[in-house]
Amino acid sequence: MSTSTGHRPARCLMVLGCTSNAGKSWLTTALCRWYANQGLRVAPFKAQNMSNNARVVGGTAQHPDGGEIGSAQYFQALAARTQPDVRMNPLLLKPEADTRSQVVLLGQVHPELTAMAWRERPRHTWPAVAEALDALRASHDLVLIEGAGSPAEINLYASDVVNMRVARHAQARCLLVADIDRGGAFAHLYGTWALLPESDRALIRGFVLNKFRGDARLLAPAPEMLRERTGVPTLATLPLWRGHGLPEEDGVFDDAGVGQAQGEATRIIAIVAYPHLSNLDEFEPLRQLAALPGSGVRLRWVRDPAALGDLQPHDTLILPGSKHTAADLQWLRERRLDAAICAHAARGGRVLGICGGLQMLGEAVIDTDGLEGGPGARHANAPGLGLLPLVTLFTARKTVRHWSGAFGTRPTEGASSEAPAWPGAWSALAGQPLSGYEIHMGQTAPHPAMLRAGHRALPVLASAADGAAPLGWINGAATAANPHVGNVLGLYLHGMLEHPHILQALWGAAPPPLEETFERMAAFVETHFGAETLHALVQP
Repeated sequence: MSTSTGHRPARCLMVLGCTSNAGKSWLTTALCRWYANQGLRVAPFKAQNMSNNARVVGGTAQHPDGGEIGSAQYFQALAARTQPDVRMNPLLLKPEADTRSQVVLLGQVHPELTAMAWRERPRHTWPAVAEALDALRASHDLVLIEGAGSPAEINLYASDVVNMRVARHAQARCLLVADIDRGGAFAHLYGTWALLPESDRALIRGFVLNKFRGDARLLAPAPEMLRERTGVPTLATLPLWRGHGLPEEDGVFDDAGVGQAQGEATRIIAIVAYPHLSNLDEFEPLRQLAALPGSGVRLRWVRDPAALGDLQPHDTLILPGSKHTAADLQWLRERRLDAAICAHAARGGRVLGICGGLQMLGEAVIDTDGLEGGPGARHANAPGLGLLPLVTLFTARKTVRHWSGAFGTRPTEGASSEAPAWPGAWSALAGQPLSGYEIHMGQTAPHPAMLRAGHRALPVLASAADGAAPLGWINGAATAANPHVGNVLGLYLHGMLEHPHILQALWGAAPPPLEETFERMAAFVETHFGAETLHALVQP
């Protein structure tokens, strides 16, 4: 490959896994920071990601609008100290149902690819994948590539656009990672290697055993026996490390995750875990907060009403984002969680709805065209929880953008400065600066009939766009269902809980900043690989 600048294309190091959840995303992130610390210009890359965890990033000269990429590549870019952009994850699949995913190509929703049979997609998407990778190589010294699932899924090999096809295109040096905690790691490594064509095997430069518990000396003689059979050395055995500070890449949460700190629980944060959760990664700081000694915070994932029965007014209940708001509303009702949520609000408890959670808090969700779940989708129109006098209408337009500003000091609708200050349980947010991002279908506005009757949701977060609807509301008047004011907050903005000063204002404590997490990860891989081995992997 040649470039107009004369820059030699970047070397590529690729992290493959024997299985999903082997630790590919985490290791790639750690390597991004370690190599960036060596003075290299590093960029992350994953050709295709399947996840409902997404971030809004900038574009390029060829794709100026920017758009969505998987959260893992966003964090990897931050670790690499480079600006995230759409080339780092050119193809993003966002599951909407068991057999349907929304296809995002170079940051933008692509309806034609979404409607296309998945086996037909590669011939249409590979040119964009290859172009994005080549462009990153032209402007960096090293590209850290993450694979997906396993490279040895022989039923998918012919249509591969994310594993060995990428490795061959970039002539990447590959690490193969196995999760030894689940057992069978040596069989996973050997079987994966054996199923690859000989030309692809030659790209595997090292095996990595991840999530090991105990004395690594007890593994002998297995690593050497594996090398005798494959010619591939085991370069590192990484201890199991819970609570490292990064969210799960695919949004599959672990209820244990970060261990709860010892001591008395004085405040509970309960997050409703409905089936179509999205953007779950933004709650990782809460898991870290709960692990802080002395925080008094306990984090709880909720799937049934009993888990809400002991909540007190000072506790917080969160409705996260959803990829299918109406279907998840139906799920709440089937489990009678809707009544439990409303009961917490009626006690004066603090309730937060984010994105799809905000839509659920309103009076109604209207999706007559089935835009969330495809044509003919069930639950297209649904009554909301009735905790905010709002209504959401789904249209074909998807909102994807950054936002930066501050909460208002007074929740008003363009009223005078004599309007009352923030009432109720969320008053600590008044005037707090924040930034975040919007990714949502649907537009939300006051319910016309309720507005005429004097039932108002008070805006607390203004849109950056002139004349656009607010991004956040609180309940501004007592009702028969909820006699309290200011205890129900709905936001379209993701990312509020990732700001340490927001956590400090709401709960009096905050976990270590993300930069500290990246540096700990870099030190971890240097300890267990060794600097000499890491340097050798990327030498010409």
